Amino acid sequence: MKQITTLILVLIASFSFSQEMDKEQLLALKKANDYVYKANNLIGKEDFVSAEMAYRKAISKQPENIAGIYNLGNSYYSEGNFEEALYRLQEAAKNAATKAEKHKAFHNIGNALMQNKQCKEAVEAFKNALRNDPTDDETRYNLGIAKACEEQQKQDQKDDNKDDQNKDNEDKKDQDKNQDNKEDQDKKDKEGDNKEEDKKDEGDQDKKEGEDKKDEEGKPKDEKENKGKGDKDEDKQQPKPKPQPGQLSPQQIKSLLEAMNNQEQKVQEKMNAEKQKGIKVKTDKDW
Repeated sequence: MKQITTLILVLIASFSFSQEMDKEQLLALKKANDYVYKANNLIGKEDFVSAEMAYRKAISKQPENIAGIYNLGNSYYSEGNFEEALYRLQEAAKNAATKAEKHKAFHNIGNALMQNKQCKEAVEAFKNALRNDPTDDETRYNLGIAKACEEQQKQDQKDDNKDDQNKDNEDKKDQDKNQDNKEDQDKKDKEGDNKEEDKKDEGDQDKKEGEDKKDEEGKPKDEKENKGKGDKDEDKQQPKPKPQPGQLSPQQIKSLLEAMNNQEQKVQEKMNAEKQKGIKVKTDKDW
């Protein structure tokens, strides 16, 4: 990098130039030059605060004083205040009247931009410096460094974009994978629910078939209530058994019992009659 140098303003006024300027302008120019000279001495003593104040006074006396603006920008650069240095140096380049002044301003603008990692802008600044002085090898060297810096930044940007793209692709793959897993899980859950529903339907169907089977076998739910009625119906429908040979029929047994009762009734009546006559009757049978 080219070392920052101060611009020592030397006032050379010709007799004809002095005649064209009025006294007030000459006085302002003289005071501005005095402040610049004082500030340059303070910079040599590394008293940047006092030097800054002196440069500002020079600019206030003559706002277009190129020496005051340029040297103030250089003082900011030396202090590491590159933003403020860039502002003042750009102002100096704008107000510069000669190519030499423009070359120095643009050269230092490029240096300030490089400090701010603004490589692309620094390339343009060094190019402008060379347009005003193509013979300066330092400016040409700094231009090469700025171009290399610009290419590196472009490559870094490409790599960052590639990394971002890869990250986006990975994130998308993860999202797709999670979505697929969710869909598979939902499908399994749905199949499980369907199986449970099928099992329930099968259970209901088996239960219904069992009830139908019971109905077909003659075992209704109100079996107890209809049991008596069913027995009566069975008695009515079942035919009476026929008497077997050597056995009395129920009707015969009934008639025999009635006859025995009648006979016993007659004997009892006879005994009562004999008793009334006072005749003792033997009731035991003899062997």
